[in-house]
Amino acid sequence: MTATEGREGRPPPWVRRAILLLLLGAASLVVAFWLVARLRGLLVTLLVSLFLAFAMEPAANILARRGWRRGLATAAVFAVLVATVVLFVTALGSLFIDQVSQLIDAIPGYAQQLADFLNQTLGAQVDGGKLADQLRDSQAVRSFFSGVAAAAVGLSTTLVGLVLQSFTVGLFTFYLVADGPRLRRVVCSVLRPDRQQLALRIWDLAIQATGGYVYSRALLAGASAAATWLALTLIGVPYPLALGLWVGLVSQFVPTIGTYLAGALPVLIALFHDPVDALWVLVYITLYQQFENMVLSPRVTARTMSLHPAVAFGAVIAGGAIAGPIGALLALPAAASIQALVSLFAHRYEVVASPLIAEQLPRQGEAASPSPAADSTGAQELATTGEEPST
Repeated sequence: MTATEGREGRPPPWVRRAILLLLLGAASLVVAFWLVARLRGLLVTLLVSLFLAFAMEPAANILARRGWRRGLATAAVFAVLVATVVLFVTALGSLFIDQVSQLIDAIPGYAQQLADFLNQTLGAQVDGGKLADQLRDSQAVRSFFSGVAAAAVGLSTTLVGLVLQSFTVGLFTFYLVADGPRLRRVVCSVLRPDRQQLALRIWDLAIQATGGYVYSRALLAGASAAATWLALTLIGVPYPLALGLWVGLVSQFVPTIGTYLAGALPVLIALFHDPVDALWVLVYITLYQQFENMVLSPRVTARTMSLHPAVAFGAVIAGGAIAGPIGALLALPAAASIQALVSLFAHRYEVVASPLIAEQLPRQGEAASPSPAADSTGAQELATTGEEPST
């Protein structure tokens, strides 16, 4: 066999390199998945801190422009956020404890009402006092209050863990906000000048979209909390401040089901107090929700990135599937940021007239006009500023 024949029987050199690169790529993927599984908690913490930094940086920038040192401005924004969380948790904790205590004290009254109903309807001879003692000593009632106590202990343990994790998130967030300019300089120092401009534009869009979305939600939450506090006070429902905070924050910051959770609690509390009051609370919540959807929300979100309800719903489902409850909470600001980036890079064209895209079907003999939302001027403004054009 000649040397030429031996070389012809071997595979080309690029095949060996391709096989080697394929093996290295597979090994890298295995290592990457292993690291992600081991560092999942840290990665989630960093992601939460990043979005919190995006949301807080506009407020810190406003204070910095007024002459505040950046670290002091960041600390002031943090103080407001922590005070809001503490007020919310304290108000709801006192409401929960008081309701359980009142339920225990109300057992004799409920027992007497049940005894009167049985005596008048069925002709039975039931003693309300004995029935109350039996209810207090029954295994079902004991199990219920034992479960409530266990749930309270478990909730306390969970809150302690959340507080410890919040310190970690707060540390990362404070660094990202207070040292934001220096961090961006470090990132830009390893990029070419043209890519530096692109990176800074993307970073700025993420801050605008996330901050605008969070602040619009905060304004709507404040308006809802104040209106609910006033309405519940006028109706005479107990704990109006705690319930107002609950309705305001939960309805705006809990995705998809927040409106229903927010309205259910004050209706339930009012129902225990007076069924007529519960009806008035339900009427108020329904009317205010319509007022918010048609008047307040369009005005507040006119200069920020708003999301279509279907997009928000899909983002929440995807975020929950990826990262659980935290992913569901972060899904909406993440979707707003992605929408801003898509608007920046997507090329817009004039939309042809067709009945399929018309807001209203044209009458017979009339030409269809495109939807105002598809206007190229508004799309160009959105792509340029990251904000929706005002109407």
